[in-house]
Amino acid sequence: MWSADKINDWYESQQWLVGCNYLPSTAINQLEMFQEESFDFETNKREIGWASDIGFNSLRIYLHDLLWQDKKSFKNQLNKTLTLCKNFNLKPILVLLDDCHRPFPKLGKQPLPVKGVHNSGWKQSPGHKIVKEIAEGNTDEEARLKIFIQEVLDDFRDDETILLWDLYNEPGQFGIGDQSNVLLNKVWDWAYEVRPSQPLTACLDGTIGDKNIQINREKSDVISFHVYEHQKVLPIINELKEIGRPMICTEYMAREFGTTFEFTLPIFKEHNIGAYNWGFVAGKSQTHFSWETILKIKELKDKGEFINEGETIPEPSVWFHDIFRKDGSAYDQAEIDFIKKITAS
Repeated sequence: MWSADKINDWYESQQWLVGCNYLPSTAINQLEMFQEESFDFETNKREIGWASDIGFNSLRIYLHDLLWQDKKSFKNQLNKTLTLCKNFNLKPILVLLDDCHRPFPKLGKQPLPVKGVHNSGWKQSPGHKIVKEIAEGNTDEEARLKIFIQEVLDDFRDDETILLWDLYNEPGQFGIGDQSNVLLNKVWDWAYEVRPSQPLTACLDGTIGDKNIQINREKSDVISFHVYEHQKVLPIINELKEIGRPMICTEYMAREFGTTFEFTLPIFKEHNIGAYNWGFVAGKSQTHFSWETILKIKELKDKGEFINEGETIPEPSVWFHDIFRKDGSAYDQAEIDFIKKITAS
């Protein structure tokens, strides 16, 4: 773990970090983003360029443990993505594991989006089944994940394009609870053994006092957190600033809950907190639809309500996440103008 002095010196050398969680509009999840047969260089080039155009200087990008089964191919796609980020002066945060959304990830062709359902095809990494097996002593899966974590950190340990590593997104979410803490502790041990040149973090998401929150609080070089409800923004900041380390909000911005750019970004800027909204271009992940739509997924799947190639789904009246349409037009041009103004000032 970096000392408080070292991480604060590092943070002072950065610009005010502002960006988004990035997934190209043509990918439904992390696997589709990076697998060779579905990697979409031109869409990535266009959409990463849009992020730079509005003043973003960083992106948060999710990887997936299954991609390491063909590491040569995956590293090729990842290096192309890192080169695009470098060309547009964007320094990405790379996320390694994730407990959120759909279980049972598989390589190959990914599921079609379910019409109007938020993140209907996003895949957990490694998936709750494996997380539980590791908690129960599955050494084969543990060894496989150790190789993934340590080799990817080692292979990119000195890549100056990478801002930092986010080791495990929201451990314990979507019903798995404390079982993820076994893997979480191991991931921190594996990462410390490699100790790349970039800082390490894992988010303090959940109820302060939960075991996974305490693990990440005690081990992170830089403190990262998520907040989607406007009334929680300042209380979280006031509590976490007492740790004495730099803070980055790696997920925020749900218009329905009041964490709009206009409300949240001035607060983060005043307190020198990095800010990464969820979503960028409304596409196959459909995160411009609200969280409530997740409850409909089984019913719609049973009816076969999948999106056909080229089909257009009516937009929700108020977008939950996301900023642009696939044609580059803004959901709200005044919002874009505000982002450009605050990132330029």
